[in-house]
Parts: sequence; structure tokens; C-alpha cells
Amino acid sequence: MQNLNVLSAQWVAPTVDYHGLAPELVVAGGLCLVLILDLFIDERKKWLLSIISSFTLLAAMIPIITLALSETSVRSMFGDRYVVDNFSLVMKGVFLLAGYVVVLLSSSHVEEGEYWRGEYWFLLLSSLLGMLMMTSSRDLVSIFVALEFLSIPAYMLAAWRKRDPKSNEAGVKYFMLGVFASAVMLYGMSLLYGVTNSTLLVDIAATTTATGDFAAVQVLAVVFVIVGFAFKVSAVPFHTWAPDTYEGAPAPVTAFLSVASKAAGFVALVVLIYTAFPLAQDIWQPFIWVLSALTMTVGNVLALKQKNIVRMIAYSSISQGGFVLMPLAVAGMAGSGSSALRSVVLYMIIYAATNLGVFGVILAVSRKTRSGEVSSFGGLFSYAPTLGVLMTLFLASLAGIPPLGGWIAKFAAFQSLLQSQSTWGYALAVIGAVNSVIAFGYYGNVMREIWMRPVPDGDTTPIQIPGSLSLALGITSVATLTFGVLPGVALHFADLAEIAGAIIR
Repeated sequence: MQNLNVLSAQWVAPTVDYHGLAPELVVAGGLCLVLILDLFIDERKKWLLSIISSFTLLAAMIPIITLALSETSVRSMFGDRYVVDNFSLVMKGVFLLAGYVVVLLSSSHVEEGEYWRGEYWFLLLSSLLGMLMMTSSRDLVSIFVALEFLSIPAYMLAAWRKRDPKSNEAGVKYFMLGVFASAVMLYGMSLLYGVTNSTLLVDIAATTTATGDFAAVQVLAVVFVIVGFAFKVSAVPFHTWAPDTYEGAPAPVTAFLSVASKAAGFVALVVLIYTAFPLAQDIWQPFIWVLSALTMTVGNVLALKQKNIVRMIAYSSISQGGFVLMPLAVAGMAGSGSSALRSVVLYMIIYAATNLGVFGVILAVSRKTRSGEVSSFGGLFSYAPTLGVLMTLFLASLAGIPPLGGWIAKFAAFQSLLQSQSTWGYALAVIGAVNSVIAFGYYGNVMREIWMRPVPDGDTTPIQIPGSLSLALGITSVATLTFGVLPGVALHFADLAEIAGAIIR
């Protein structure tokens, strides 16, 4: 009894900054509201749940704006295990806006299909909540919890078309390989804890620095942790789940996985590299260099022979992940640390806007053609000129053609490599340049279908686009054009993340 009294006297309640946690609390409140209303409202009124979901995400942007305008630049909670800084605020904003666009893409698709609508919105918001948590997690335990929080709903969303064998296959493959990757990562985390006796990232960094020479167990731990997140960003050779999952999952879910889920994996990778392993670059830098080169090359080569538009975009997404990894491959070199972080954030912002736009056009066209083949885009400009122009803009942006957003993203990535002034950086820049040329082969093939090929069935009936889908296309197209014509807009947010420090804490 005396020991219990001593322990209770020593225990101090953690300080909770509710303003700093406001975005997460708003999303948590919204998903609880969706879950409760789903039990009581009539089936014919379930469309209200999509409106509640969209307003929840917009409402969560309000505290992000107030936090950004606050004089307190860094808010730390739970013993520095949960940190709200400029980097986390920028990425939370990206996740919320991407999630809002996904809600717009999903609204008509979910209402017209045989879906359990309440559960769909609940799982989508739950996954987004995990992504918000990931941006502020600075502890191995909180990172793992956030990862599972965002991943488990995504597994179920991938298999949402219950009567479709491809959707079932997508969910099972994503789940099985995701569990395997989580087990590998968790084993790496356990090794890190065993070596450092702490799960706090800054403590891990300090122990690694003090050790100097890296023991085999440290190398194994770092590699295993990176492998776990390499799966999340679908880096080669951990990419095998992506094409089948993207093709089998509902199109809005595929858009969500290719943008928000991938970005969350990169956020965790960035936080670990800059916070836990800042001076262990001799371990992770060659590994990420190889991952980047393999990912962009394999993704591009396999995309060239795809006939299905979603599988093509899946391999394109894999290749784009290789380009995002490029700056991280030289992040440990002198003069490249903060610029690499800036490049990664910039690329993720622009890629999110562009890729969501691509899926918006795919959803609109498939409403008429009921086909996922690249040939179904034949003659699109002749009967849907707006969609033809938008798809051309989005694909050109992914290819990095000025003056669209993709060019400034690729420019910043190559700039980071050249600033490293190293042979490894120059070599990866050459590989990236070659892959940029290769990528235009399959992007250009779709453009050729849109502008030069005849309509497959001769059916030139206009495409009816729902209002929510039109709004999503409007948001993504304006963002893609603005980031390219006025790159300072995107660079401003990337600079905020860079100001957060070469070491995030």
C-alpha cells in the first residue's frame, strides 16, 4: 500500500494542449457523429453522411489555420512524443484537403453503387485521423499506432465491393502484405528499443550518435524499419500489392490510397530519417538510393505495357514514389538536409493535386464507357472536350512538363541531388532524367487516345458529371495550374516545412 502511495505521489498528469490537438479532435468527433447517425437515419437520407464528412474535414482546417497563425511555433505534448510544428501543420493540411477531394470523388460513386455508406465514411475518416496523428508522432509506439490506425480501415476499403472478386483479391493482397510489412517494421522497432532503451525518437538519435560505429543489430533495426515504410510507399521491390489493389478497389479508394496513404508513408519515413537516424546516414542512405533508382525504373518500364488505365496509373504512382525518394537519398549529405525535406514536401503537395485530378477524370469517363481500358479514352476530346483538356493537363503535370505543377516538383527534386555535389547524387539525377523521358511514353499514349484516336463505339453521347465530381475536378485543376504558373504558392508551404528544421522535433 505504501508503494502505491509513493507511485501515486510521483505520477504527474500529462499536459494536453487542446488547441494543438484540435484538428484530430474535430475529425474524431466527425467520425463518431457519422457512426451514430448511420444507426438512426433512414436509408434514403444516408447521403447526409457524405455532407457531414466533407464539412468535418473543412472544419478541421480551421484549427490548422489558427495554429499556423499562432505565435507558438512548436507545441510539444506527452514528453515530446507528440509535436505540432510547421511540418506537421503543412502535412495535416495536405491530408485534410486531399481527403475532402476524395469525399467529393466518392459521393456520387458511393450513392450509385451497392455500398454500405455509413461504414464507408466512417472508415475513410478513421484512416485520415491516423494520417493526422502520423504527422505529429515522434515516438516509435505512437508512429506504429498511427500507421495501423490509417492502414486497417484502408484494408477494408480496398475490399469494399464485396461481390467483386477483384475487389476481394485487392483487399486480401493489401492486408496480407501489409501485415507482413508491419511485422518486419515492428521487429525493427523492437531492436531499436533494445539497443537504445527508449522509444522516443530524439533519444534514439542521441544513442546512435554516441555509439559512433554501428553494430550489426543497429543496421538491421534501421533497415527493417525503413522496409516497413517502403511497403507503404510502394517502393520496389515492396510494390507487388499496388497494381492489383489499385485495379480491384473502388476508384475513389484507389485515389485515396495513391495519394493520402502514400503521403502518410513518406511523412513517417521523413520523420524517422530526420529525427531518429540523422547521423546514421551510412546505413539508410545507400539503401534509399537503391530503392529510389529501382522504384522509378521498374515502375516506368512496367507502366509502358499496361492496357488498363488504373494499372497504368498504379505503376505511374510507384514511379512517382521513386522521384519522391530521390531527395531523401542525399538528405544526409552536407548542404542537402533541409532542401531535401523541402523537395519532398513540395512533391507530395503537387502530386496529391495532380493524381486526384487524374482519378477524377477516370471516374467521369468510366460513368459512360463502363471500361477501365486505355482505349476507352479514344476520341474523348470530340465529345467531352473539357475532360479531354483536363486529363491532358494532369498527365502532362505528372510527366513534369512546364508550366504545370509537376515541373516545379521535379525541378526541386533534381536540385536537391545537384546541391549534394556528390557522385551518388549526380548518378541518381541521370537515372531520374532518363526515367522522366520514359514516363512520357505511357502518358503520351493516353494523350494520343484522347486527341487522335476515334471513339471506340462511335458513341459521342455527352458525359453527365455530378456536381461533387465537377467541384473535385475544379479544385485539382486549379491547384495543378497554380502550382505550375505560380510555383511560389507551393514553395511557400514547402519552405514552412523546411523552417521546421533540418531535424524535426
